[in-house]
Amino acid sequence: MNASQRAFGVLCAIIAGVSYGTNPLGGLIMYGEGLNPSSVVFYRFVLASACFAVIMLMSKISFKVSLKELFTLAILGLLFSASALTLFTSFLYMDAGLASTIFFIYPIFVALTMALLFREKLTTTIIIAIVFTLGGIALLYRGDAEGFSLKGVLCVLGSAISYCAYMVVINQSKIIMSALKMNFYMAIFCLLGVFLFSLTTADNHLRPLQTPVAFMGAIFLAIVPTIISLTFMVKAIKIIGSTPTSIIGALEPLTAVAIGVLLFNELFTMRMALGITLILSGVLILIAGSEIKNKVKILLNNRKKLWRWRN
Repeated sequence: MNASQRAFGVLCAIIAGVSYGTNPLGGLIMYGEGLNPSSVVFYRFVLASACFAVIMLMSKISFKVSLKELFTLAILGLLFSASALTLFTSFLYMDAGLASTIFFIYPIFVALTMALLFREKLTTTIIIAIVFTLGGIALLYRGDAEGFSLKGVLCVLGSAISYCAYMVVINQSKIIMSALKMNFYMAIFCLLGVFLFSLTTADNHLRPLQTPVAFMGAIFLAIVPTIISLTFMVKAIKIIGSTPTSIIGALEPLTAVAIGVLLFNELFTMRMALGITLILSGVLILIAGSEIKNKVKILLNNRKKLWRWRN
């Protein structure tokens, strides 16, 4: 890979991270127009699934899937809908930037799940990452003060756990199909999950898009943090790999914090800055730690082979 290809891969990862971090912008705009979390997530995936379908038709990608694949996609879609609903619900109880930052700890949950359920080694790197993230959340906590609440944190943790389960299912199912087809079916099952949730109480019922602003907010959520983010993330992973892409993904919560502070007057203090830094540092240590460890092992093995060859 030459320098220009790597630079393009990094640019794709930046676009993916920043675009996904705009979730609060579309969500808060639609809340301002009287919509609830069910409606926000529903319209987001209605428009996104329609766009995915059009792209698949134009690219002549088959919609055919096996029953086994459909079952796996249904689980993935329902988990993703649970994650999206709880994340957007958290925006009602706490600052969206903080919620997006806390959500970013989901790699910690993935590592713990793989260690506890699938006997992957609980390394020193994972333990350090957990300590950093817990310390960051502790610094962010201000009781039920303005901009932060226990209900909001519980919603975000529920979102991160749901997304963790989503990632683990993908990893264990080893489903093989184009990212576009997977995203289309996931969006369809997301719609089903959100629709079922909307039937639970009157407050969760779907509400119509009655204003141009609400409609534009739905279009924004479908295109920017969904289609653009997913498309450029896939490109970045193919060019520079999953680890660098994940590290650059730290731009997601930073973008959300910037949007909340600059556009919605959300609170930002030095204590919050330190808390956010600890959370991001913990996650980045986890993501980069295994990669660095593997490279060190390869380097040491190569040196041993060279030493044996010389002697």
